[in-house]
Amino acid sequence: MNKIIKTIREKTGNSDDIIVRNIKISTQDIYIIFSEVLCDGRNINDFIVRNISKLVLTNNTTNLYSLIFNTISGTNLKETKNIYEAIDYIFKGFSLILVENKFIIVEMRASIDRGINSAESEVSIIGPKDSFNENFNTNLGLIRRRIRTNELYLKTLFIGKNSNTKVGICYMNNIARDELVNNVVTKLEKINIDGIIDSGYIREKLIKKDSVFPVINITERPDNVSQALLEGKIIIIVDNSPYVMIIPTFFIDFLHTPDDYYQKPINTSFIRIIRLIGFFIAIFLPAYYISVTTHNTSSIPISLLTNFTSQRLTVPFPAFIEALIMIICFEILRESDARIPSKMGTSVSILGGLVIGESAVSAGLVSPIMIIVIAISAISGLIFTSNALTSAIRYYRIFLLILSTFFGIYGIFIGLIFLITKLCSITSFGFPYMAPLSPIIKSELKDTIIRTKKKNKNNRNPLLAPQNITREK
Repeated sequence: MNKIIKTIREKTGNSDDIIVRNIKISTQDIYIIFSEVLCDGRNINDFIVRNISKLVLTNNTTNLYSLIFNTISGTNLKETKNIYEAIDYIFKGFSLILVENKFIIVEMRASIDRGINSAESEVSIIGPKDSFNENFNTNLGLIRRRIRTNELYLKTLFIGKNSNTKVGICYMNNIARDELVNNVVTKLEKINIDGIIDSGYIREKLIKKDSVFPVINITERPDNVSQALLEGKIIIIVDNSPYVMIIPTFFIDFLHTPDDYYQKPINTSFIRIIRLIGFFIAIFLPAYYISVTTHNTSSIPISLLTNFTSQRLTVPFPAFIEALIMIICFEILRESDARIPSKMGTSVSILGGLVIGESAVSAGLVSPIMIIVIAISAISGLIFTSNALTSAIRYYRIFLLILSTFFGIYGIFIGLIFLITKLCSITSFGFPYMAPLSPIIKSELKDTIIRTKKKNKNNRNPLLAPQNITREK
């Protein structure tokens, strides 16, 4: 026994937070080993120490291990003789009871996570207000509370040589493709890094060919995840991360929100059209302004062109440099607004947007119309909650800006062709990124931009759920 305790202390580096407590029953020693930061000390006293202390060996009791094992109450009770397996459980929030050179492992995790709060990055307007947090079991519970069926399967892996992070793959067994599930599990099993601190580490490893546009969606809303599961998609839950990954992801998914299904189809269709228009405005508006004011001046009325030209008389920079400076200034302002405390964020936005902008115009460094163009373009990009998609819009905005500077309106058409070609060539775990638009899936066109009534969309996406395509009868 003392040799086992010595080994445990050595393998844990004699860490001060690893507690070893000794209890004697008659002449036999019982050891309780746990991490005081990961385990709940009150539960250990109530359910382990108190129960063991009440045990009294009688003449008929020769197996102390069985007596303790049957006396300890716990929802998750395991046993092992392997000391290295037992040490792993210490750092998962379990307590070890060492009896007769064997371990009884009892889950005694402390509650060291925050409660269930409202979503911050994906604000719910008329839908549920709960969101995921950093606790794996809590996140899984929020999903199972919505999908109460035995067909919701969970596969668990522990990834990371040092972090040993718990990762769960969730899917609907009667809906999702088996080959998709096997593909995701295989890729996860091949991940071999020191630690998984957040779900972003796994996203990076799952994507073979990196793309500017996100091919894995992340969300903090359980209702969004539940809808994805019922469509035949797979989700990945990572312990210590409040964001859940959805696989596969299509471009059209970023034009949809869970709230779309909580209101009338006509309202949803209007909002989706606005989002699509906002996507193109965010990318093409600065490039279009550059092209019509530098190359293709005949494409706008002469009175409007005169107005634009008069505003730029005092500006010392070419239109491209002027636009680039404004884009960089906005990105700096946006980044500072996101990083500083929320109470100061409004003050910084007002200072940057009004004072600095007005001062720049008064000093003749930028023209008023350029501020309007860049502001409309930037605000249009903020329609989308996905930070990865916003970054993709940012890259293509600058790319189109360069093309329009050299080629004018023809550069915009070149950029448009390149953008469409790129989107149509992307795949997400073998599925076409632009589905159901390319390739065209007629049944899914009822819920792309224009959303029809629910009774007119009775089938799931045949790409995702070929074996269980019927949604309702």
